Amino acid sequence: MSTSMSRDVGETWRALRTPLLVTALVVLAAIGVLIATSARTSGPFSPDSTKSDGARALAALLENHNVAVHSTESLDDAAQPGDGKALLVGPSGALDDSDWQQIVKARWSHVILIRPSTRALTALAPGVSLSGDSVTSRSREPGCDLPAAVKAGTATVSGPTYIAPENADTCYGDGIHNTVVRLQVGEQTVDVIGTPLSFTNDQLADDGNAALALNLIGTHHDLTWYLPQWESTGVDTPDGDSPPLIPPAVRYIGWALAFAVLVVAIWRGRRLGPVVAERLPVIVHAAETTEGRARLYRRSRARDRAAAALRESALGQLHKAHGIPRRADQSAVVATVAARTGRDPAMLYELLYGLPPLSDAALMSLSQELDVLTQEVRHP
Repeated sequence: MSTSMSRDVGETWRALRTPLLVTALVVLAAIGVLIATSARTSGPFSPDSTKSDGARALAALLENHNVAVHSTESLDDAAQPGDGKALLVGPSGALDDSDWQQIVKARWSHVILIRPSTRALTALAPGVSLSGDSVTSRSREPGCDLPAAVKAGTATVSGPTYIAPENADTCYGDGIHNTVVRLQVGEQTVDVIGTPLSFTNDQLADDGNAALALNLIGTHHDLTWYLPQWESTGVDTPDGDSPPLIPPAVRYIGWALAFAVLVVAIWRGRRLGPVVAERLPVIVHAAETTEGRARLYRRSRARDRAAAALRESALGQLHKAHGIPRRADQSAVVATVAARTGRDPAMLYELLYGLPPLSDAALMSLSQELDVLTQEVRHP
């Protein structure tokens, strides 16, 4: 009759329910923290972000000048009727052609495109195109008659540049490659801004950046600040690159799961504690162990191993008795022992380091001679 040693379903559940509960709680807590923190730092040029590439300072500046800022990441909010209102579209995310058409149909009075993609330009700023060149961070004069730029004066510009039609106002460029473009499309005013870093928390206080941002963006008392996300089917991004294959929200969940696995692994992992002495079921005396090993050597005719063990034991006693270093070479050991015992060095070398015995009788003789030598050491 045999007894099953495997766990049943109930035992397995009782063993796993605590780790599973802890894992679930850690995952939920991590996701909650990530959602709470990401709500305030939802990416570059976010009006809620206080990071260097955020735009919390600009949002506060606009609100101080009686501009109501409504931050959103939903396309539905950007597609609402916008007559008499302004819409700012941030540089993040990706929208397809149908998404941009929804924004066009909303008929916003003023649309500000921050580092827009090719699709955004085609839909909302016809005739404006990316030049393919970019400007490194530098201070530059407006070089145009646009009142918003003239009032601001010198501004820090960087990023992509645009080529605009003749009826557009082009500023902060060389007349061909411009970082700020204003275009009148029917009754709608469209601003194309390729230098979002100038309006971030890090650079807003430099040059006339704050004045330029306020004069360009604060034209209406109601501003919808739209940051596109990755829910749309489009793959067009401001610089023509493909968007990330994994949305940010999925990455947050992945990091939360990895953190939960690490916590559970540390919690459930084996930890080495103090050594615990256990009583042996059988006590084997040292003499019995030695005798048993000798019988094994004899049965396997391992005279070489038996002789090596005997010589190693004898050398250990000689090293200790005569103060010979453990790493001393053979000649030094033989010379020291010969000097203190009066034995012939050649015979000592053969006894301590010679060839293994060829018969049981020779092995017994070697054992006796080594025993005599160690006796001399213990009783000089």
